[in-house]
Amino acid sequence: MKKKHLLYLSIAGSMVLYSCGGDEKPKEDAVETKTEGIQLSEAEMQKASEIYFDKCAGCHGSSRKGATGPHLLPDAPEGDKAPGTKLLGDAGLRAFIENGTPGGMPEWKGIMTDEEISLMVKFLQVDPPAVPAFGMKEIKETWKVIVPVADRPTKPMHKRNIDNYFGVIMRDAGKVAIIDGDTKEELAVLKTGFAVHILRTSASGRYIYSVGRDGRVTMIDTYTEKPTIVAEVRGAFDARSVDVSKFKGYEDKYLVFGGYSPAHIAIFDAQTLEPLSVTPTAGNACDGEKEFIEEARVAAIVASHTDPVWICNIKERGIVSIVDYTDPKNPGITEIPTARFLHDGGWDVTKKYFLVAANASNKIVVIDVPNKKLVTMIETGIKPHPGRGTNIKNKLGNLWVTSHLGENKISFIKTNPGEGQWTVVKEIKAPGDGGGALFVKSHPKSKHLWVDRTLNPTASLNSAVDVFDTETLEHKKTITMPEGVDGRMVHMEYNKAGDELWVSVFMGKVSALLIYNDKTLELKQIIKGDWVENPTGKFNVYNTTHDVY
Repeated sequence: MKKKHLLYLSIAGSMVLYSCGGDEKPKEDAVETKTEGIQLSEAEMQKASEIYFDKCAGCHGSSRKGATGPHLLPDAPEGDKAPGTKLLGDAGLRAFIENGTPGGMPEWKGIMTDEEISLMVKFLQVDPPAVPAFGMKEIKETWKVIVPVADRPTKPMHKRNIDNYFGVIMRDAGKVAIIDGDTKEELAVLKTGFAVHILRTSASGRYIYSVGRDGRVTMIDTYTEKPTIVAEVRGAFDARSVDVSKFKGYEDKYLVFGGYSPAHIAIFDAQTLEPLSVTPTAGNACDGEKEFIEEARVAAIVASHTDPVWICNIKERGIVSIVDYTDPKNPGITEIPTARFLHDGGWDVTKKYFLVAANASNKIVVIDVPNKKLVTMIETGIKPHPGRGTNIKNKLGNLWVTSHLGENKISFIKTNPGEGQWTVVKEIKAPGDGGGALFVKSHPKSKHLWVDRTLNPTASLNSAVDVFDTETLEHKKTITMPEGVDGRMVHMEYNKAGDELWVSVFMGKVSALLIYNDKTLELKQIIKGDWVENPTGKFNVYNTTHDVY
């Protein structure tokens, strides 16, 4: 095996040990990486890689070849307009990292330390380590059943309302907290892996699955007195999404995993996380000369309620893959060419149409899932970023909503049949200048639409959320950070009843979860403490299971 492969495995292996609570230390200076006078020890490469996978890989690619953001290679690939990082040099790279860009890259000064920024300036000017194979053999070696199915309870061992549990990601700590949404009690804080990205629930709502940027999947059982990890597996070196089979007759049977590095779709038994199949996602791009894309990462994944399929977005290729899981060891895959680069998306109110952002193309793609076909592609704004989007209804019809990273625009797409279907029927702006919104959120029982501004460089904007009236679409209130906490507001989530809205405070000095009365828009409760470590995404069990957004 080449030295680059050994280095990559060393980095990835140490990341797993770190995320799993292992105490093995990496060997200092066992390997040096050099590029024209720039040197990085193995320990420095490990640290820089952790930072890169956590904060940069989503936009710039696991191998630094570019995606929504430009490539970050020492020398520009042939035909690429972006200069090589060596040409930018120390000063140019530091300026970009510290200050961000108007196109949606956040400013990292004050978030990353000066030492971390200096390390990244060096790291980005050396060649990235090569990605070795990580297929079925390697995945099986990581699989661990902690509590066998036969030893698990057959019914809840408590009288709590599991439907209103919240799974809260504390990504920098590599932990997930499970909170009782009725009592607001912290029930468990579980170490789940490096840079946890999302949580998904089984069709029954019993199991919660986490996936992090180390590719580790963790399975949490909510039937136990305290939520407990019952199985785990690593599906790749880097990942961001999973989901579970939800179609009638397949509830809680299978889990799908989307690999970033290496890029593949893996299917697991949802009761044990036993690996069943691995399908590489490399292939031709959707447009142009249809060049072959090796790093074809799997972005958002959603489970259909109407058919035994998952929808997997193949980011760099601009392909929506509809994966039939009726034969999980030999999944049938229908590829639908759309636009680049596919990222996040969610269902319309009927759960028959899937809408996903092609954020490099400034479009929302609409897929008819039962008929496995492209409906249309809708021009919205600069780098749409809906999360899963949200559905509201007013005099304009049924509307699916997206915000944007690259500009201050909230777009409303009509989804019900009739005049104007699949068009942007309304655009509004939040107070202040610039984009940087990550998420929008509403609820069928709410009259409010909530919008964050997390990546906006202006502190007064990124530390607040804006609320709009769903009927008039007029701005109703800007909710600012309460006293006693500090950071940026991000990611809104409703409780099951739709009368409470939870917001995370992260990237600051005092982390917290803020709970608001959705009717009065007044703060009800602040959850903070030593165990609340930089929370990001929150996922209500009922809403996640039933795709209520």
